[in-house]
Amino acid sequence: MEEAIVSLAVERISDLLIHEAVFLKDVKDQVESLRAELKRMQCFLKDADSKFEQDARFQNRVWEIRDLAYDAEDAIDSFILKAAHQRGFHGIVKRFTSIFTKPYHLHKIGVQVKAIKTKLQNISENLPAFEIPDDGEGFSSIFKVQQQFRRTYSHVEEEDVVSLEVSTKDVMTMLMFEEDRPHAVVSIVGMGGLGKTTLARKVYNHVDVRHHFDFLAWFSISQQCKPREVLLSVLKKVLSPSNDEREKIEKMDEIELRRTLFDALKEKRYLVVLDDIWRSEDWDILKPAFPRGRKGSKILFTTRIKNVASRADPWSTPVELSLLTDDESWNLLCRKAFPRSKMASQCCSEEFVKLGKEMVKKCGGLPLAIVVLGCLLATKQSVAQWEMVHKNIHGHLNELPHQDRQYGAVNRILVLSYNDLPYPLKPCFLYLSHYPEDWEIPKKELIRLWIAEGFIPENKEFLMEDLGEKFLEELIDRSLVQVSRRDHTGTNVETCRVHDLLRELCTKKAREEKFLEIIQQAQHELEVTLAESMLRRISIHPSKSKVYVKGEHPKLRSLLFSHSEILVELCISKYKSFKFLRVLTLAKRGNKWWHVSTEIGNLQHLRYLKLYYNNKMILPRSFGRLKNLYTLYIKFCDDIVIPDGVFKLERLRHIVIKLGGIFSENGFRWRQGFSSKNIETLKFIVVDEKAVENNAVLRWTNIQSLGIAFTRAKYVKPTLILLAKLQRLKSVSLCFFDGSNPDLEPLSQYYHLSKLKLVGGIEDEPHPNGHVLNFLPSNIVKLTLFYCKLIQDPMAVLEKLCHLRILYLKEAYIGSTMVCSANGFPKLDYLLIMLIMLEEWEIEEGAMPCLRELKLVYVESLRMLPEGLRFT
Repeated sequence: MEEAIVSLAVERISDLLIHEAVFLKDVKDQVESLRAELKRMQCFLKDADSKFEQDARFQNRVWEIRDLAYDAEDAIDSFILKAAHQRGFHGIVKRFTSIFTKPYHLHKIGVQVKAIKTKLQNISENLPAFEIPDDGEGFSSIFKVQQQFRRTYSHVEEEDVVSLEVSTKDVMTMLMFEEDRPHAVVSIVGMGGLGKTTLARKVYNHVDVRHHFDFLAWFSISQQCKPREVLLSVLKKVLSPSNDEREKIEKMDEIELRRTLFDALKEKRYLVVLDDIWRSEDWDILKPAFPRGRKGSKILFTTRIKNVASRADPWSTPVELSLLTDDESWNLLCRKAFPRSKMASQCCSEEFVKLGKEMVKKCGGLPLAIVVLGCLLATKQSVAQWEMVHKNIHGHLNELPHQDRQYGAVNRILVLSYNDLPYPLKPCFLYLSHYPEDWEIPKKELIRLWIAEGFIPENKEFLMEDLGEKFLEELIDRSLVQVSRRDHTGTNVETCRVHDLLRELCTKKAREEKFLEIIQQAQHELEVTLAESMLRRISIHPSKSKVYVKGEHPKLRSLLFSHSEILVELCISKYKSFKFLRVLTLAKRGNKWWHVSTEIGNLQHLRYLKLYYNNKMILPRSFGRLKNLYTLYIKFCDDIVIPDGVFKLERLRHIVIKLGGIFSENGFRWRQGFSSKNIETLKFIVVDEKAVENNAVLRWTNIQSLGIAFTRAKYVKPTLILLAKLQRLKSVSLCFFDGSNPDLEPLSQYYHLSKLKLVGGIEDEPHPNGHVLNFLPSNIVKLTLFYCKLIQDPMAVLEKLCHLRILYLKEAYIGSTMVCSANGFPKLDYLLIMLIMLEEWEIEEGAMPCLRELKLVYVESLRMLPEGLRFT
């Protein structure tokens, strides 16, 4: 892990030498010499990494090198800030054209660099005799690691746990049994890593279960249950509230939430999954919110504690998962260790079989440990490499008391898998520890955070996001990260999660390596005080609705903050107390304009900024100073004012403004000269005649996701014609405000598009080229039509989109009848219909053969469900 930290310092120094070379003047040679010494230390650390846990003599040396790498990074970042101040914030991300006039700053960095280099040389002289390879071997280059990855992730989720068939049948039978009593609880019980959540998800997503219940909801409880969040999450799902209703619900206290949820569920046959519940007291608090409901309503628990299940429902026998047998364990290991061979257990040699069976016994029949071990062995191609893994497991166990060896083996296997990671992946894995337990982690957010932290440096050959995707796929491939949800394509990852046992390892290692610190807000305090003695990355886990950060921590690089359904406020007292911040999340509530402090412009190193607010926001002009900003994300905003300087930030890659109003013309207006080649995500930009008068958009060569709000229909066609030339564009959202008829014909040329959203009125009067929706590209996978007010039945056109998997129709059609023809929608998997005027819906036999989920919202006029649903 320390090798990765030193690598980050080397990259930082390299960046300084490239972009601030003129500023460095006489100390340039000293800085280059420091970089060379750090790179030499990298080679030692790679050699020491395998010996670190076996020999305590290395630990102090390794930690000293890590701390000196941090010191080097501090010196560089401090110099850049002073340089920026001296030159009026010019030239931070590009070459300087003038000479730095104050020698004091040069002298100071020269002294610091010399002191750090001297300490490193002293360490080097006292190192044991290691075989230190030349710099040319390539360990300093993060990009060569990509070449070492053993394979591309297949994007196919395997069933990791064998022998779930019997348990699945038992749980299904209990869930579908229509007993008429309140609080009927079905429980899945077993130790961590046995597959409780896997089984629960398998049942929850089963087509028979989805057809049986009127309403389904899932919530992960974990050790720190937050009843209000549970109630709010389930209530929002059952009500599907508008924005105004959402605000009203969020203001309710727990008593009101329980009563409202009770009323919302009492006429439904519902299934609510409470995953990973630890205490009976948590269920006692939640239980009053769940009514008897219609006959057959159920609650499904997963828990490690049998007593919790028994107390919740004494009339229900828990389904207890057992450990795998020796044969089941061996078969599972083979599937993971030899993924390319369907008959792996019969194909491998006797040496592999002997070693494998000895190692798999140490897993004690625990599926998670077997899967992780199998994925580790899949990276080892020779018997000698398998013998090394075998030796590491047994060597560790011999040091443990006999009674601890089974659990010690499981832990050792997880640690070995972490140690085996290529060094650039280690900080990426440890970074996952900042998310709360059982958190569903958005892929895009995670990769953008990795980029902001410097784990994925810039390169001309490929996009950082693409490499970040490879890194995540590798962690998934090694079963250190689990796929939670796929995106609209059905193949790419949308969200992921970390198993509890692996998260425990992750948080433990992050603390040991002085990489990241988690601060749990005290129950009865609003303030969280930070100090310089704390680690450089801090994740705050709130316990109240507001967190007030105070204190001084000038070395802090990341202030991380995660919250779910409830908007929790997070405020900072003084920005100057955290001058080296690269990652920052702020959240605020209020009923007035939020004038974001001008002090935020002094955070020159900021790369990732996320702002939450439930009202109107004004960004200060000082935003234009954030020259290193990669990601700007703003959510829960009714209106926003963005200064022109934002559009001159050359490193900006992602601008996401998620606004509250559906038809609001809020967003950011087109600025002349906004033509960054780095921009990949841009939502939402308001387009008027200025945008179509020039071809600046053609410089957005890397744009992949774009949201546009049109003030006039006449601007639609010329803008779409220009955008059709952007080959990387995959996702487009178009909003129309003036109610006239936009010409969508150019959309037929969007051959690379997979996701499309149309919001606002679209006139579908007879057209020379047919129905207005005929222009939709045939390659669309996900389509959302919102408030389009179509008069003609859109299904006649939409059902011909042969790749369409997900379809949302929200007030898209104002007619009364709708027909889905035979053989229509050949790949449709998910359909949501919110059509208040719909009275009759016919589904012919053979339509929608792949439909797995149908959601009907506000369809009060619909006389009856179509009989043809039984054919889907």
